[in-house]
This record gives sequence, C-alpha cells and structure tokens, in this order.
Amino acid sequence: MGKPTGFMEFKRETPTRRPVNLRILDWKEVYEDFPEDKLRAQGARCMDCGIPFCHGHAINGNALDSVGCPLGNLIPDWNDLVYRGRWQDALDMLFKTNNFPEFTGRICPAPCEEACVLGINEKPVTIKNIEVSIIEHAFANDWVKPQPPLTRTGKKVAVIGSGPAGLGCAAQLNKAGHEVTVYERSDHVGGLLTYGIPEFKLEKRIVDRRVDLMKAEGIHFITNANVGFNVKIEELRRDFDAVVLAGGATKPRDLPVPGRELKGIHFAMDYLPQGNKRALGDKVEQELIDAKGKNVVILGGGDTGADCLGTAERQGAKSIKQFELMPKPPADREHAIVKDGRLLPWPYWPMIHRSSSAHEEADQLFGVEIRDYSINTKHFSGEAGVVKKLNGIKLTWTKAPDGRPAMQEIPGSEFELDCDLCLLALGFVSPEHPGPIDQLGLTKDPRGNVKVDEHYMTSLPGVFAAGDIRRGQSLVVWAISEGRQAARGVDEFLMGKTDLPYLKLF
Repeated sequence: MGKPTGFMEFKRETPTRRPVNLRILDWKEVYEDFPEDKLRAQGARCMDCGIPFCHGHAINGNALDSVGCPLGNLIPDWNDLVYRGRWQDALDMLFKTNNFPEFTGRICPAPCEEACVLGINEKPVTIKNIEVSIIEHAFANDWVKPQPPLTRTGKKVAVIGSGPAGLGCAAQLNKAGHEVTVYERSDHVGGLLTYGIPEFKLEKRIVDRRVDLMKAEGIHFITNANVGFNVKIEELRRDFDAVVLAGGATKPRDLPVPGRELKGIHFAMDYLPQGNKRALGDKVEQELIDAKGKNVVILGGGDTGADCLGTAERQGAKSIKQFELMPKPPADREHAIVKDGRLLPWPYWPMIHRSSSAHEEADQLFGVEIRDYSINTKHFSGEAGVVKKLNGIKLTWTKAPDGRPAMQEIPGSEFELDCDLCLLALGFVSPEHPGPIDQLGLTKDPRGNVKVDEHYMTSLPGVFAAGDIRRGQSLVVWAISEGRQAARGVDEFLMGKTDLPYLKLF
C-alpha cells in the first residue's frame, strides 16, 4: 500500500452533515463536501491486510451467509489510488465491478466497512465515502462519458423493472452488444431509487444523470408500461429473444389488527413515493398523504422507517413516534446476535443499534427519544372512519425451546397514543404475483420468490429473474450484483458463450 502506516496515523473521519435547522427546510442531501486532502488520508488508512474481506466472501461456500461487498468491489485498490491522487485510475478500478457507484456510495449500508480488517480493533476505513467521492470527482471533471458498444449482436432483450437490478442488468447486456429495452410501470425510471429512497438521501438528479448516460449508450426506456397489464408479457416474449424480470419484492407486509381499515393508516411505499413526487414538483394523483400538523406513528425500525421519519419531519409533523416489535439491539458488535442465536463476530454484519440522519433531526426537533422497542400494536381506534388512537402493549422477549425468539406481553403495560397518521414500514413479503409471474406460470420458492437456476433462468426457457424478485427484500448492492449476474446468464443463453464478468463467490 502507498502508506503502510496510515491506519496508525489517521483516525476515521467522515463528512459532516448540514445543520438540522437548515436541512429540514429542503429536500437536498444532508452531507457537506469532504476536502480532498482529508479523503486521501482516509484512503491511506486501508491496510495491506492480505485477505481483504471487504471484497466479499461467502462463508462455507454459502452465498446467503456472506460478508463484505456482494459486488466484489476491488476496494483496497481504489483506496490506494485515491491516496496517491490517481483519480482516473481509481475510477477505472471502480467501474470494473460496479455500474452505479453514485448510488451505492450514497444509500448502501456498507457491509464492506463491517468486514474491514481494520474494524477488528479500530474504526473501519471510510469505504463508502471514498467510493462516492471517486465517482463525483469523475463527473465534476467530465470523465464519465457514454460508451455505446462498438458492434451489435442483433439480439433483443426486454428488462422488466428499472430499479438497481434492472438497470444493472440492462447496462451489462448493452455492453455485450444486445439491444435492450427497459419497461417501467411508473412515470419515472429508477424503481425504488426514484420512488422509495427520499430525496435527502439520494437526489433524483443523480438517478436522471445515470439514466441519461444509459440512453446515450443505446438503451431504450419505456415508462407507464405495466407489463402483464397494459403491456402483454406474451407480446414481449414474441418480440424479444429474452426477457428479464427485475420487478423487485414489492408486496408489503400488512398488520392485521382491529381498526386497520381506518383511514390514515398507510403502507410506507404508498407514502414515500408521494413525498418524492412532491419534492420533484410532480402532481400527486392519489389520495394525498401528508404528515403536516399530525401525530405520526411509524411502525418498523429499519431503513424504510427512518425514511418515513425524515419525510414526516420535513412535512412538519406535530409529533412522531417510531415503534419496533423486536428488542433494542446492542450498542456494539461484541453483544450482537443474529438468527439461531449465533454471535456476530467480525467480519459478519452486526445487528447493532444504529441511528440515521433522520434520528439526529428528531432528537433536535422533538427533544425526546422518538424510538421505542419491544412494542406490539394491539388495535387502532378512530372517529368517523379516521384513525385517532393506536393501542399497544410492551413486550418481553425470551427464547423458545427451539432456540427462536419468543415474545410475551407484559401485563399492565397497555397504552394508548394519539395517532392521526400511521405508516407501516414492516418490510416486504414477496414479489407481486399477479402479472408476469402468474401469467407465465413460473416456479416459485417457498417464500414466493421466483425460482431460477445457476444462470438466473426461470422455469421457462428464455425468461430470467434477478434482484429482490428472486432473492427477496435486500440491499442495493445485492440488486446490482444480481442484475449483473443475470446479464451474464442471458448473454450465454443468446450467444452460447459470454465474456461478461462472473463473481464466483456469489
């Protein structure tokens, strides 16, 4: 490495956030620019560790039990190049494995950092910030240019869904010379990047910038195209040589309790897209969901719940509470426990207590801790068909005979809370089956996801699936990785061989 002693000389340092009282007045990203000299010092912290677990490794050959980056990013290489000031070389190294570092460098939770060898006894390298800095430095210097393929194969591929899996698949197939058309059922390209991630985490100009590049490279995009409904799946199978399903896992988990039918109770993914549309100045045609002046309750303690929190804060909520069914995670890795009671030592992703920029905002806006754990919602009550109260109870968690967590209600801990708007951020259970999945009669796994072979082909030859529609709700890096690997399968199916990269570990 360029600075063998860098990890001993420099402490971890990340960009500062804009002041809370200013950033809640707009929808712009919360982080300020990071000086180049400090960034290069952070690159110097990367160790010559021998086995860089940040790259991504499957434990015991099991891709579902993996650590590090699912894209196999060559992280130590571009960390070193940034330290040396070789920005264009760092960009080339970044693009070898990641089509969209401007997305992952902003919204990925960075499993690479949790797998960093330095993280065993120090704060890990700021991999995520270095990654996004490389690509933004490249855009600022006009180094990122459209690169259409030199020749075309004459083969046509339809990609259904324009989220990170669909975009990653389309980009790779286009590089291979195939003519790619991406179908998106909404009015903007980007899937969850556009509609699920709030503007303050990922400004949509960043998505549009990449889509414009992809268009210039020859990829076609068709919006307002709901395949299986206003666009017939059989017509796509007739007109294209292969079809890739990348529609995500968009069926939300519901909360079947008394009073659920009251107005004012909404899925997070009915709420968040409206916030993004309004931030972009677009018209909201559905029933308007607005937190202004309301007592808001968010059910779900994950990233989606935090996104709802930040959105409600910017809309001017009167009060906000966020409840999580599970107990509060530990503060550090040492006590972190995952499924089946296993401890989570390095380099696993630890289930620890984390706070987002939205929680920092809540601390200042409301002056109290808005999160509470081990809370179960019993029922809702309302007036004139509109929700007014949430009735809950506190829980204690024990271990069942089979080793799984078991919840018990604490007698006498019932409570009632004002609730004018309740947002269900409880995750997703599966893809939506009506449409291509049911119409094509595709085989599903026990969780309801589309089942594929090692080439990402479904039970129907010529039809492939990638991303959350195949593996279930997951991370943006997994979606891009899945799209890239599916593209390799499609290319081999069409041409009998492929030169697209293969990530063996996953």
